[in-house]
Formats: sequence, C-alpha cells, structure tokens
Amino acid sequence: MNGKMNSPLARIPCTIVTGFLGSGKTTLIRHVLANAQGRRLAVIVNEFGDVGIDGEILKGCGNDACPEDNIVELANGCLCCTVADEFVPALDAILAKDGVEHIVIETSDLALPKPLVQAFHWPAIKSRVTVDGVVVVVDGAALADGRVAADLDALNRQRSADSALAHDDPVEEVFEDQIACADLVVLNKRDLLDEVDAKKAIAAISRALPRSVKVLTVTDGKVDQALLLGLGVGTEDDIENRRTRHDAEAEHDHDDFDSFVVPLGETADPAALLSRVAALAGDFDVLRVKGFAAVAGKPLRLLIQAVGPRVTQQYDRPWAAAEPRNGQLVVIGLKGLDRAAVTAALLG
Repeated sequence: MNGKMNSPLARIPCTIVTGFLGSGKTTLIRHVLANAQGRRLAVIVNEFGDVGIDGEILKGCGNDACPEDNIVELANGCLCCTVADEFVPALDAILAKDGVEHIVIETSDLALPKPLVQAFHWPAIKSRVTVDGVVVVVDGAALADGRVAADLDALNRQRSADSALAHDDPVEEVFEDQIACADLVVLNKRDLLDEVDAKKAIAAISRALPRSVKVLTVTDGKVDQALLLGLGVGTEDDIENRRTRHDAEAEHDHDDFDSFVVPLGETADPAALLSRVAALAGDFDVLRVKGFAAVAGKPLRLLIQAVGPRVTQQYDRPWAAAEPRNGQLVVIGLKGLDRAAVTAALLG
C-alpha cells in the first residue's frame, strides 16, 4: 500500500462493467489490472452462479495494483436485485482499506445497471463514491450474426414452441437495458470479424443506443485504462433520463436461466475435456461454461471459458502448494437444463 488514506471529502470513482454472457468482461478487467500504471484499484465481482469463478480469474493476475484482498466476490446474488444486502457491505469493506483510488464493479451477466447506479444516491454511500461511468462489453461476433450472445438457437426454439412467450424476450431486454445505461460501449472480439461483419455489429449497437455514446472496437478486452477509467461522468446524476424496459417494474427475476457447478478431478487429456465443453452448446441448452481444470503433469491451472461452441483456454497461474488440485466448471444455461446429462457429458 502507498499509505494514502481515503479522504472523507473525496468521492472514490467507480466504474461499472456490465455485459451479456461471454462478452469478455472479466478479460477486460484482467487487462485493466495488468496495466494499472500505478493506480490503486479494488474490484467487486458479482456473478450469476454458485461459485465465484470470475473472482478467482482476477485473483490469478497477481498484480500489485490490486492485491487479492482488494477483490470482493459476491456469488449467487444479482447486484441489481440484492443491492442493499450485497453491494453496500462490499463497498464498506473496500472503503475501509487505505489507498484505494478507483473501484471496478463487474456485474453478473444478467444484471441491469440502472438499479445499481440508482443506489449511488443512497445516503449511506452518496457522499463517498460516484459512478465514473457504465461500460458495456458486447460480443462483436455474436452481434454480427444478429444475436446478443453466441448461442441463442436453443432459446429461440423453446420460445417458438410456447405461444405464451411469443412476445417475451428477456435476453434482448437485458441487452437493451444494459446498452441504455452505457457511457461507453466496448465491442469485443474484433479479431473474429471482417470489415463487413464489424460494420454489422456496430450498426446493431447503434440501433440500440438511445443517445450518442462512444463505441470502442477491441480484441481480447484490451482497452487502455486511460480510456476506460476516469470518464468522470457521474452517471447517477443522469440515470433517471436513461429509459429502460424495466422502469415500470418493482423488480425482475432471472427465472429463464439456471447455473450449477461440475467438479472436475485431475485430467490427463485436456484436449478431450475441451472438446466435450465445445459440444455442450449443440447438445444442450447451455449458454456459457467457465472454470478451471487440473492437468496431470502441469503445475499451472488451466482456465477454460466457453461461449456457445467457442472455447478459449490458457494456463493462468500455478497451483498453490497447499491447494487441492480440484477443478470445477460453472455451467449457465436455460431454465430446466438437465444437470445430470450435462455433467455426464462433461465428465465423459
């Protein structure tokens, strides 16, 4: 720590990073932490699921700009639904630390930014923090294909079979509500797009944007922290002007989605495991898979992230000496997902 105390008179800026399944939020934040340029950061990670995999990914950075105890994980509770119970205590814990200059908040895949931003008006926190900006990360490859996430075929099949859901598209609503609150949009996965597809993706974002907002196109979430942090918007002061589909609703839920954890023993054949992960989207109503595996003979954890049939992998950090070499994958899919069948398919 640099010994600098958080001044009671200075409000700490908070950047809210939101985006849909597999857009690359955690990858973007990892890049920010690795290139903090001396700025002392803290992170609040909120996930839809039973285990804080994203928090573990960020802790694997091992960067002095954001030590592990500056990363607060909120698992199994959407911040926009549980802001009073989850967010305020997490914020209190971070503000009690010395030297924090900027807080990055990664919302769950399904969170709506507006209720979270509105919480910055609460007396308990409004004098201590401000919303530097809302950053929405989008999957450029999916948008170019006319989708807000990588694999919505299963979702569309289910809805087309149920006339009661013909005009109900919560996935689109989540996307539109996130975009409606954006101060900056990051179009990720530019490397997967040619010029024609890039223009399609940008056009899809422009159609959803209710006002002029800058769109950055990037690969692997690599955004200069000078462009991402320090926007100085004070979004909470304008949030009531950002109209969303859920403005008239007292609350919302995520009943269309489900998540569970599949424990993994040590694997001797990581290629086979990755192949099974890639097959899940086609065989089941699976939208997202993320987690770690222990590979026999390898001292590093294998980080696995999948969006639809697209799977990425990297060895991210060594297993600690006292750490059990037990892997785990979080699976996120549509409600009613056959957990037993998916687990059997993953374990082979």
